[in-house]
Amino acid sequence: MRERAAVRVALLTVLTAAALTGCSGSAEKSAGPPATTSPSRAVWKPRPGLTWQWQLDGRVDASADVPVYDIDGFENSAADVARLHRAGKKVICYVNVGAWEDFRPDRDAFPHSVLGEPNGWAGERWLDIRRLTVLRPIMERRFDMCRAKGFDAVEPDLVEGYGNDTGFPLTARDQLRYNRMIAAIAHERGLSVGLKNDLPQIPQLVDHFDFAVNEECAQYDECGELSPFIAAGKAVFHVEYTEPRSRFCAESRRLKLSSMLKEPELGAWRRPC
Repeated sequence: MRERAAVRVALLTVLTAAALTGCSGSAEKSAGPPATTSPSRAVWKPRPGLTWQWQLDGRVDASADVPVYDIDGFENSAADVARLHRAGKKVICYVNVGAWEDFRPDRDAFPHSVLGEPNGWAGERWLDIRRLTVLRPIMERRFDMCRAKGFDAVEPDLVEGYGNDTGFPLTARDQLRYNRMIAAIAHERGLSVGLKNDLPQIPQLVDHFDFAVNEECAQYDECGELSPFIAAGKAVFHVEYTEPRSRFCAESRRLKLSSMLKEPELGAWRRPC
């Protein structure tokens, strides 16, 4: 499970207001010069109701009868993506954009000054997302990797650091600026991009993202907050980890979410609604 439940409870109301009125503490005011990359293909637009598989652990099992797979961008090859494409599936590239990971091959590209507090996962530290000119070229290279491997879309993880103890005075406004930059980087490369969690900022970000990925909105009674994506004709890929399907599938169907039960390790096991 990539996002902590602590984000969900005390901060949501405050952060929504901050997104509209907060002043940025950013030391860097721009995202740097625009990338010159031109998309070579139309951006995929996943529609509500598509079933999906989310597997970040182990060799990808391509046997799930679903049209969409979400897999780790670093740990899977172009051949793995091509294998899923041959099976008629669209493939989403999981990439962490909000935390440094000491097990990634580009770990030395991050200067020490942008590394914050540990985020609760082994080998990971929050990033100072205010440092746009530092982080943009790193994220561009990561998204170039996704495109080069043939992925159709990107799932950028940990895009709500402003609601966590990162070690930096991040504001909701900082997060909006960073998330919009991430979406732009994907679109410049012809990649669809999903908004991961960050429910308070959906009204400000729904027009910038092509779909949503959500963890545990049913457990925290938040699934209705994802309705702007559905209203815009954009898929919401949703998982629960502890709630039984009897407690969320009926509501998910009513809201037109693409929901399933998964184990937190995100292996091949899945139980769809």
